[in-house]
Amino acid sequence: MAGTETKTWRLDRRVNLSVLVQVVTLASLIVGSWLNLQRQLDILQRDVTMLLESQKTFQQKFESLSARSISYEYRLRAIENQFGKTNSADEPF
Repeated sequence: MAGTETKTWRLDRRVNLSVLVQVVTLASLIVGSWLNLQRQLDILQRDVTMLLESQKTFQQKFESLSARSISYEYRLRAIENQFGKTNSADEPF
């Protein structure tokens, strides 16, 4: 068994320039993606804030119109009731 070859893994400690460039490129891509994501989240937060403010003003206008509509409905009923009473009093039986 003197001629048997052993198959072992050997770790080469040398760092090539290409590996270093790849690691730096990967790190810069990760940082760039993170910054882009943060920017997109800031834009989304601003848009959601504007949407909520717009929704609040719309809700206030809608409530105002709803109250005005109810007021007009009561006025119309009162006029119809009064008009119905005056017409029924004028009609001969």
